[in-house]
Amino acid sequence: MSYPYQIGSLEEYKAAWKRSVEAPEAFWADVAGNFHWHKRWDKVLDWNFEGPDVQWFIGGKLNITENCLDRHLEAKGDVPAIIWEPNDPKEDHRVLSYKELHEQVCRFANVLKNNGVKKGDRVCIYMGMVPELAIAVLACARIGAIHSVIFGGFSARSIADRLQDAQAEYIITGDGAYRGAKEIPLKAVIDDALEQCAFVKKVIVLLRTKTPVSMIKGRDVWWQDEMDKADANCPAEIMDAEDPLFILYTSGSTGKPKGVVHTCGGYMVYTAYSFVNVFQYKPGEVHFCTADVGWITGHSYIVYGPLCAGATVLMFEGIPTWPDSGRFWDIVDKHKVNILYTAPTAIRSLMAYGAEHIEGHDLSSLRILGSVGEPINEEAWHWFDKYIGKGRCPIVDTWWQTETGGIMISNLAGVTPAKPSYATLPLPGIQPALMDEQGNEIAGNDVSGNLCIKFPWPSIIRTTYGDHERCRTNYFTAYPGLYFTGDGCHRDEDGNYRITGRVDDVLNVSGHRIGTAEVENAINMHEGVVESAVVGYPHDLKGQGIYAYVIHSNTHGDDELTRRDILQTVTRIIGAIAKPDKIQFVKGLPKTRSGKIMRRILRKIAEGDMANLGDTSTLLDPQVVDDIKEGKI
Repeated sequence: MSYPYQIGSLEEYKAAWKRSVEAPEAFWADVAGNFHWHKRWDKVLDWNFEGPDVQWFIGGKLNITENCLDRHLEAKGDVPAIIWEPNDPKEDHRVLSYKELHEQVCRFANVLKNNGVKKGDRVCIYMGMVPELAIAVLACARIGAIHSVIFGGFSARSIADRLQDAQAEYIITGDGAYRGAKEIPLKAVIDDALEQCAFVKKVIVLLRTKTPVSMIKGRDVWWQDEMDKADANCPAEIMDAEDPLFILYTSGSTGKPKGVVHTCGGYMVYTAYSFVNVFQYKPGEVHFCTADVGWITGHSYIVYGPLCAGATVLMFEGIPTWPDSGRFWDIVDKHKVNILYTAPTAIRSLMAYGAEHIEGHDLSSLRILGSVGEPINEEAWHWFDKYIGKGRCPIVDTWWQTETGGIMISNLAGVTPAKPSYATLPLPGIQPALMDEQGNEIAGNDVSGNLCIKFPWPSIIRTTYGDHERCRTNYFTAYPGLYFTGDGCHRDEDGNYRITGRVDDVLNVSGHRIGTAEVENAINMHEGVVESAVVGYPHDLKGQGIYAYVIHSNTHGDDELTRRDILQTVTRIIGAIAKPDKIQFVKGLPKTRSGKIMRRILRKIAEGDMANLGDTSTLLDPQVVDDIKEGKI
């Protein structure tokens, strides 16, 4: 066994889970003892879920980048840390060894210092999937700056909202980014965002696409020029275990995105622990996580978790279907990938193209497959198993959230049993509970309820940036004394967990969480829109699609043009990721007498489940429901 905290058998899993519940502090102290600390902690854990106030490894001093880089230099200096595969297969790939990555991170950390960045400053990163994105993230962590990565598909308005919330005075971006056949003008989008953010002091711009950009004297500098002036020696800032490491914005059930805060010590321990155990990682293997670093999956399982474990990670700039739908399989074959961790949306998309794009590729290096972002449906699970894993690769179906920091419920590859469409069992250290609507725990098996967690784990959300009350009300008030995930869940007769979807007003579209209120706010900003209501509905490719019911004062007789205009507005305000798949124009919305929109009814109509609308007689205007049913798209 390569890692002292790696669980190698079902018996070891059972023993570890039992110990993690009976003696959680001793359990986590043993795991944390495998990392480099400048000062060991005084106390493992102090917590209450009322505040909430959770602190792990109290008094411990460390720097996460020393655990990701410095401690591997002696034994693994020449081992590849990052293999980067570009968007265009004709372009050369790049390999950064641990030694080279360490040097680049130190150099760029000095670039940040030279440009005025200090410990505790917030740095926004808006880049394509290039190695410099990982370098920027690690360089911030090296000097104690708090990074906030924004996915390269968000609009200027969305970026401005996040910059203002975090008061991020520094930005790292690129001139542009490649993504499939598209070129994304990153710097131009940042420039638009900065019209509302005069407090930004510096913008560091990586040259990638050679897109013409506006560079403002005194504010904008080129990455490459700054690197030429920087020293390659940068001692790591010593951080407290509870110092913030990063902010990552996620959609909530209100229109305003919330900044989830993770801290240095606990997040490091949990991401490395979960990575090594879920994927049963063996040193020397190539781990290919297809997520973008703009999402939590990229933070935890491209950057921090694997690098803390001394792994080799593959980072891909492009998309699975360009230049054709064999692109993933080209990469697996070319780089002899051992672990492939991707989203059900990608799997379903590739299924639709048929198996012929897999033929001619050698996938024999694959040992483990993984799924992330949303529950994987059985059909996609079996296709993945048959055509990609050839029936010999365990599939890990991982459930977790931005707020949890790392994988919470999943089979451990080849160690604990898998079950199609089930996340299966909690990792040791995780204590799930199913709750009913009245706040009672549902005991036993073959039951369903709302998924909560009873006890903290090291990478639990600490706060929402600048608004701790929002953290409390979002996650800790629905079920006092518990962390509420917002997900419904079924526990089968063997104790396996299956996530059944969101129970709040948050959609899960292609594995990305989007708040209904955020989309409604964007639609309502369109000229002529009186009111809107957004719900999710089953979508063959995305898992969940966005269905919008819109009251519009005048579509000028051209509904299709108005729909396109509304989609354009949503794209401008949030980004293309939040565009509704269907827009139905309606005369009214089903409301209670107190004015609350009955989304439950709208959801049933969108799903085509007209027989189960329930009692509509108590609505303010029951006739509205019949009108909506008639006009369903």
